[in-house]
Amino acid sequence: MAGMNNAEGTVDAEEFLEEASAKGVAEIETARLALEQATSEKVKEFANMMIKDHAAANEKMAELAASKNLEISDEATLMDKAKAMILDARDGESFDAAYANNQVVAHEQTIELFERAARSEDAEIAAFAKKTLPKLKEHLKGAQALVEATPED
Repeated sequence: MAGMNNAEGTVDAEEFLEEASAKGVAEIETARLALEQATSEKVKEFANMMIKDHAAANEKMAELAASKNLEISDEATLMDKAKAMILDARDGESFDAAYANNQVVAHEQTIELFERAARSEDAEIAAFAKKTLPKLKEHLKGAQALVEATPED
């Protein structure tokens, strides 16, 4: 991947901001979908938290990017869009389980990205990633609990 330093398992500022912001947009998009289609109140509560927390994180990333003359993504990545379309095709309890499972995978991937960013040579990126990681790990635990609470039919 461009911008990735495999020797140290880090990611450069530009790639991190672009990928992390795209993941944040995808989180917000799938959460909005969950608010429309979920039947479980727990899923809806989790979706509301995703919208609030990821919007706040993307706002901070936009400020960071502006200070570095970089841009952030305002669009979900293609893979994340595909996941959202799959979720869109489901309904009811099947949707709830699909959303919960999607959230576990999405947060595992995002945590891995932020862990690489936490080792970045860019002090501001590393600090932001380190500060955000506990919240992402909290989201992962919540998503895992959601999977338990929304078994697939």
